[in-house]
Amino acid sequence: MNKYRTHNCGELRREHIGQRVTLAGWVDTVRDHGGVIFIDLRDFYGTTQVVVNDGALFKGIGREYVISAGGLLRGRSEDTVNPKISTGEVELKADTLTVLGAAENQLPFEIGESTQTREDVRLKYRFLDLRNPFVRGNILTRAKITRFLRHKMEELGFVEIQTPILTSSSPEGARDYLVPSRKYRGRFYALPQAPQQFKQLLMVSGFDKYFQIAPCFRDEDARADRSPGEFYQLDFEMAFATQEDVFAVTETVLYDTFSAFSDKKVSPAPFRRIPYAESMLTYGTDKPDLRNPLVIEDLTDFFRDVDFAPFRDKPVRGITAPGCAGSPRSFFERMLQFATEEVGMKGLGYISVHAGMELKGPIVKFLTDEKRKDLVGRLGLKENDTLFFICDVPGLVDKLAGQIRAELGAQLCLTDKDSFVFCFITDFPMYGVSEETGRVEFTHNPFSMPQGEMDALENLDPLDVKAYQYDIVCNGVELSSGAVRNHRPDIMLKAFAIAGYTKEDVEGKFPSLFKAFHYGAPPHAGMAPGLDRIVMLLTGQDNIREVVAFPMNGNAQDLLMGAPGAVSEQQLREAHIKIR
Repeated sequence: MNKYRTHNCGELRREHIGQRVTLAGWVDTVRDHGGVIFIDLRDFYGTTQVVVNDGALFKGIGREYVISAGGLLRGRSEDTVNPKISTGEVELKADTLTVLGAAENQLPFEIGESTQTREDVRLKYRFLDLRNPFVRGNILTRAKITRFLRHKMEELGFVEIQTPILTSSSPEGARDYLVPSRKYRGRFYALPQAPQQFKQLLMVSGFDKYFQIAPCFRDEDARADRSPGEFYQLDFEMAFATQEDVFAVTETVLYDTFSAFSDKKVSPAPFRRIPYAESMLTYGTDKPDLRNPLVIEDLTDFFRDVDFAPFRDKPVRGITAPGCAGSPRSFFERMLQFATEEVGMKGLGYISVHAGMELKGPIVKFLTDEKRKDLVGRLGLKENDTLFFICDVPGLVDKLAGQIRAELGAQLCLTDKDSFVFCFITDFPMYGVSEETGRVEFTHNPFSMPQGEMDALENLDPLDVKAYQYDIVCNGVELSSGAVRNHRPDIMLKAFAIAGYTKEDVEGKFPSLFKAFHYGAPPHAGMAPGLDRIVMLLTGQDNIREVVAFPMNGNAQDLLMGAPGAVSEQQLREAHIKIR
């Protein structure tokens, strides 16, 4: 029998009345009613009221002390029943109290109000923050979702395999975390940015369906939806698989997961497929929030014969906002302020449709009657609509339009908050031009198969080559990237050559994968939805750190453990490192 407790605080009910029980937990609250002390004793499972008639028994005990309390369980009187807790019909009349762990008298914050405390204080005292039922609830939900995902993958025939944490450095898009070797002077391990090469090697090894809840390590700056340092993803790969095979698995797993852990409407399979170019033009981003019904229209050709200097020889985009032509002036001022101060635009033109389909706005005078009629018909404008215009250089104009679209959706309350809407972004360009060097480079995963395979690489302009690469997006959050992999050495060498890598570079940077592909590699494809982001969406959090048990802060510091921290000279010598 457990010497500290016979029951958990959350399990006691009327059927236990009259039994002698021992509880253990944290002192949540204390109420002294003239010699009779009432303690709310809290453990992982719930809270039970403990009554102490002997004040001397409680002397020296404070809030957040860990105590063991023993005595008879009795029923509460009808007027003192607490319907808000599961143990609200009973209370423990204690005749013994034992302090198991004392606590400081001054807490850094109130446990129940920790989420209102500055984040740096919360993270420094994360062990206290996690006592908050709301914070702990996010972590428990994460555990349930992780268990559910594992069960779904096993149902679908996937085998869970762990891949190494210490591996070699490879150029995969982000900075590596390097680990110096003690045994091999001047040599370094790297923490994996993802199990990318290992899961492909598993396919070459003959495993048909692999998965794991994989830790990934990238030296990247934090965002609200990205943890610095490390994150976890549902990593999976399939042999003899096409893009559609991956989509089918993803749709099944994500639809079932989001349906199981939310009451919101979830978009059913098949999820919408949107080519990258269409997504950038229509939504101004490659991770569109489809809950927002607004779309972006390309009006470049419309303004080609309009004598309006700001739109001359530049791409023009338009967004129709329904029902806001009669909005107060403050609405348009807020949108202009957002465009100029937060987005960085020079201005935000617009045309409003008033009664009798009369167009008003500073740009209207530059349009002939025929052009006005053409604009109304082309966009299906209706009374009380307002058409906003975005104009800038190619590439940037789409990004700016996407930000205006998102802000309009928020300002007009058009975004459906009660649904999860998924889509796949497909047909990513294989290559782009580096802004820094002007050279052709990979825009996505370099291990992806180009569409058209060798023929495309040999006969198309590199900037016209598309890859079998895809993202899964939910409510404007990118959950995952994936690809059909390049499993042929000849195509791999050609693809890397276009990006400026020699055969020696490929053999040197990816020796195991390149070698493996010479010994019979099956076609294979996969994906890796981010676990942290899935939990963030399902728990309704705006910051990914709320769903991580021990997160770093936005500056990649572990305030609880004091990392990164200094190490001894002896440790540096053993690792053959000298600080410069």
